[in-house]
Amino acid sequence: CGVGCVGLAAMATDGLGLTMPGALVVVVLGAESTGKTTLVQQLAQALQERGHPTAVVPEVLREFCEAHGRTPQAHEQRDLALAQTQRIDAAKPMASVVLADTSALMTAVYSELIFQDATLYPLAVHAHRSVDLTLLTALDLPWVSDGIQRDGEHVRVPVDALLRRSLLDAGIGHSVVSGQGEVRLQSALGVVEHAL
Repeated sequence: CGVGCVGLAAMATDGLGLTMPGALVVVVLGAESTGKTTLVQQLAQALQERGHPTAVVPEVLREFCEAHGRTPQAHEQRDLALAQTQRIDAAKPMASVVLADTSALMTAVYSELIFQDATLYPLAVHAHRSVDLTLLTALDLPWVSDGIQRDGEHVRVPVDALLRRSLLDAGIGHSVVSGQGEVRLQSALGVVEHAL
């Protein structure tokens, strides 16, 4: 289903239709090379160790780039945004916490930045309203090349600014996660555990 479930293999495959009511949906947003994927993986492990069944929704854009050997074109952005939202929705009945490595809002930001197309914002904001907690990764980690998916260090500040503006304009609250290594994880974990 495109959802990586941490510690839920039996639940997801036993055919009993077990679901977790009222999952806390957490989305991690941020410019490239700000540790989103790493943070999601670390949070999933920490929450699982604390007894919270956790589902991880990977970034659809990363999968697209790896599968196609290129970044998406303008006409492919909407489908990527919809796929990210669908995967988040699909994970909700599978765990008490859903951790998503970005949302459709990230796709909307890149559509504006790269293609000067702001038409995805209404769809992305509407989808993001079903998110319970938004974590925004700070720009305090060094930029690291990650293949074709990365546009370069020069886009981090504009992407961060567009993300902050879009969250503010939509009235979507968020917590900024900063720090290195364990400090960053504990900062995020504290926010998530407070919401549980």
